[in-house]
Amino acid sequence: MKIKKGDTVKVLSGNDKGKTGEVLEVIPKTQKIIVKGVNIRKKHIKPKKQGEEGGIIPIECAIHSAKVNVVCPKCNKATRIGYEIEKEQKVRVCKKCGAKLK
Repeated sequence: MKIKKGDTVKVLSGNDKGKTGEVLEVIPKTQKIIVKGVNIRKKHIKPKKQGEEGGIIPIECAIHSAKVNVVCPKCNKATRIGYEIEKEQKVRVCKKCGAKLK
């Protein structure tokens, strides 16, 4: 996958179209990612121990990685990612401005 944990991404489609957020988790097996503040669902929690409170808490759910683009830190635009080989090492590159991504 071209998206890594810690990247800033912009959602391209779905209910949260246009939102940006940081990638919290990457799930390569299913090609999904969890983005902070995107795809919020409500989870009902039962109290497990006596004295503990139950309730409804908001939680971020996974979205498919094809629905997002990485935001380039240099040009601040949602862009695709390319690769260049530099000193026998693969480096991620912004397709719009050519800046190297960490």
